[in-house]
Amino acid sequence: MPVALFLLLALSSLIPIYARSNGAGNVCDLGRRPNTRPHSVSILEFGAVGDGKTLNTIAFQNAVFYLKSFADKGGAQLYVPPGRWLTGSFNLTSHLTLFLEKDAVILASQDPSHWYVVDPLPSYGRGIDLPGKRYMSLINGYKLHDVVVTGDNGTIDGQGLLWWDRFNSQSLEHSRPHLVEFVSSRNVIVSNLTFLNAPAYTIHSVYCSHVYIHKVTANTSPESPYTIGIVPDSSDNVCIQDSSISMGYDAISLKSGWDEYGISYARPTANVQIRNVYLRGASGSSISFGSEMSGGISDVEVSGAHMHNSFSGLAFLTTKGRGGYMKEIDVSDVHMVNIGTAFLANGSFGTHPDSEFDENAFPLVSHIRLNDIVGENISVAGDFFGTKESPFTSVLLLNISLSMKNNSDDSWRCSYVDGSSESVVPEPCPELKIGFESFYGRAEA
Repeated sequence: MPVALFLLLALSSLIPIYARSNGAGNVCDLGRRPNTRPHSVSILEFGAVGDGKTLNTIAFQNAVFYLKSFADKGGAQLYVPPGRWLTGSFNLTSHLTLFLEKDAVILASQDPSHWYVVDPLPSYGRGIDLPGKRYMSLINGYKLHDVVVTGDNGTIDGQGLLWWDRFNSQSLEHSRPHLVEFVSSRNVIVSNLTFLNAPAYTIHSVYCSHVYIHKVTANTSPESPYTIGIVPDSSDNVCIQDSSISMGYDAISLKSGWDEYGISYARPTANVQIRNVYLRGASGSSISFGSEMSGGISDVEVSGAHMHNSFSGLAFLTTKGRGGYMKEIDVSDVHMVNIGTAFLANGSFGTHPDSEFDENAFPLVSHIRLNDIVGENISVAGDFFGTKESPFTSVLLLNISLSMKNNSDDSWRCSYVDGSSESVVPEPCPELKIGFESFYGRAEA
């Protein structure tokens, strides 16, 4: 009896330590604040007109070009006063703050000729919608350092209806643009803004390091096709917190490249913290991992998430040909309301960029820990479908209570998955009820 008690106490002490043992660190606790810029100019000084009709692309481009000269003088701020500022695509520069005053609205042009066309990302090999090139995002940062997009709750409106209609009617010439995109950049802050009606993604950070997204609101129509809120993509040291995101597809989606292109580029998404967020992914997920994850996704912590009115709450998606991995992912302190499937893990999900993918590139999905989760009006508790060639392993479920919409014997459905569970209602499938000793013994091995 004393030996059994000792083992029980030792095991109890191991669970919380193990559940927080990944390398996400304290990305959100670094105290990132926008630097005060010693120089500031208004977009008015470059001839911009905030009537919602005059095209101001050249004014934004000229303003940014002028402010490049302050990069070695502490940087500068581009101030956007109240008004409706219509523009096409434009680039930012390093050591720049783009500041939108209250009641300032940057409006995206609905004329595709006002959006530049650029090459696809190397980790994707093609556009997200179509083979070939893609439209450049509305606001862009390429190989930048120390750049801030912020304001006093100003608004950036992508006016995405045109793009959604073209997507639905299959009349796009190139893949849709995003609203804000940073590529190969470092020390990026996006904060205190409202984003509306993104054509595709709202905020896309790809090949970036040290990205801090704080106090943003991002909304699109529930019917908008495959619109996604925030997408950390082959990026590391990313913080998303104190934000509200409501999208047509996924609210937050972590990615890292597509099949052979992502495997070759080999840049993972890692060290990500998501805190205190309110999420809706109408036809997708509140938070998804993949399915484009060929560079790998690891060391992710999610806490304090409120998920509602989504097709699924948490989704882990991949398929053969992806390669890569999804591992060391901790999710805790989550409240779900009106969710179709609370937990979705599917090893046969998604398409391929072309026919050149390696059918033997099987993804690894392992060490996923779901802890302290409450759900109301849930249709399906969990679908965990690994594959024979690459089963999902070391899944931990702890302190989960889901109030089901309908009493059903198939609230959990599992195949090619193993893991452990404790204090889970409704009771999970047998594959997720391996004893803790077996689970931790395997995890340590």
